[in-house]
Amino acid sequence: MSADRTDPAAPVTDPDAQVPAADAQVPAAGYAEEFRRRIRGGDLGPLPVVLGLVLIAIVFQGVTGHFLQADNLTNITKWIAGYGLISVGVVFVLLLGEIDLSLGSVAGACAAVTSVLAVRQGVDEWLAVLLGLLTAAAMGALHGFFFARIGVPAFVVTLAGMLTWSGLQDYVLGRLGTVNNIKDGVVAHLDNHFLGDGDIAYAWLLAVLAVGGFLGAHLLTARRRTAAGLPARPAGEIALRTGALAVVALAGAWTLNQDSGLPLPLVVLLGVVVLTDFVLRRTSWGRQVFAVGGGVEAARRAGVDVARVRIAVFTVSATLAGLGGLFIASLQGSADKLLGGGNVLMSAIAAAVIGGTSLFGGRGSTWSALLGMLVIQSITTGLDMVHAAQAIQYMITGAVLLAAVVLDSVSRRTQKSAGRG
Repeated sequence: MSADRTDPAAPVTDPDAQVPAADAQVPAAGYAEEFRRRIRGGDLGPLPVVLGLVLIAIVFQGVTGHFLQADNLTNITKWIAGYGLISVGVVFVLLLGEIDLSLGSVAGACAAVTSVLAVRQGVDEWLAVLLGLLTAAAMGALHGFFFARIGVPAFVVTLAGMLTWSGLQDYVLGRLGTVNNIKDGVVAHLDNHFLGDGDIAYAWLLAVLAVGGFLGAHLLTARRRTAAGLPARPAGEIALRTGALAVVALAGAWTLNQDSGLPLPLVVLLGVVVLTDFVLRRTSWGRQVFAVGGGVEAARRAGVDVARVRIAVFTVSATLAGLGGLFIASLQGSADKLLGGGNVLMSAIAAAVIGGTSLFGGRGSTWSALLGMLVIQSITTGLDMVHAAQAIQYMITGAVLLAAVVLDSVSRRTQKSAGRG
C-alpha cells in the first residue's frame, strides 16, 4: 500500500515484536519517565482507544441511563465476535502493508458452503464446518499465490476475489438464496451458547487465568531479557499492568455473571486474539511478517522467504474471515446472499485501524481488532438505544476512522522526528 516503511530489524530481533524495540527499553528513571518519553515520541499505544471506550461508555450511560447494564454489555461481547474475527484477519494483511477486499465475500461463501453441506446435503455438521473453513483457506491461498508468485497487486487480486466469491456464494445458495441454521446445531449454538449453561464459575475462572497468564508471561519475558543482558520492564511496571488487567477482568466477569454468564462468542474471539498475538510476537514466522511489512527488500536480504510469508498471511486471514462468517450466520439465524456484504468488510478494516494497526505496514497487534470492534459496536449500540438513524451511525464511525488514521500518520511522523521511526 505504501513504499514508506520502517526498518524491519526491530521486528525480527525483538521478542516484543508488536511494538518498537525502544518500548521495551525501560530506563532507570522508571516507568513514569518512560511513559512520558513514549508519549512525547508519538508512541501512544492503545491509550487513545482505551480513553475512547471510557468516553463512549460515560456519554451513552449518561444519555440512556442503562448502557452499562449487564444484559447490554453481554450483547456487545456477543455481537463483536463475527466482525471481530474478520478484523483479526485484516490485521494480518495490514501488517504486510497490503489490503484484502475479499474477506467479506470469503465469510459469506464459507457460511454458504457450510450450511448447504450440512442442511441440504446431509453432511455431518462438524465436517461441514471443517470443509467450509478449508474452502476459505483455499481462497486465501489462491489470493496469496497470485499476489506473491505472479506479482498481481493485492488490491486487484482481492477485488477479483470479492466478485468471484460473492458469485460462488450466490450460486451455492441457489434460487432460495438462504439456508436456515440447523436447530440446536453447531452453527446455531455459536452465538447463543453460554459456557456451563450460565455457571458463574466460568467467567471468574477465565478472569483469573487471564491475569495469571499475563503476569507469568511478563515475568518470564523479563527474566529471559535480563539473563540475556537486555533491558527489561521493571517489577513495578509489571505489577501496575497486572493490577490494571485484574481490575478490568474481574469487573468484566462480575458484569457478565449479572446476566447469563460467559458467552461462547467472547471466549472464541479472545482465544483467537491471544493465539494470533502469541504467533506474531513469539514465533520466527511472526517476526518475518513484521519484517516483510517493515520493508520487503530488507526482509528478503535478511533471508526471509517473502512469497511464502505473503501466501501464509492471506491464507490465515481468509480462514479467520470464514470463521467470522459462521458466527455472523449464527447471529442472524441463517446463511444468505447478503451475509458478508454491506458494511462487513469496512467495519472489519475500520476496527483494525481504529484499534491501532498501521495502514503503512510493520506495526500493529491483533488486540487492535478487539479494541477497535469494541469501539465500533459500542457506538452502534449506543446510537441504536437513542434511536439514531443509520446514516448518523455511518458518519460517526467514519469520523472515528478518519481520526484514527490521522493519529497514526501523526504518530509515525512524530516518532521519525524523535529518531524512533
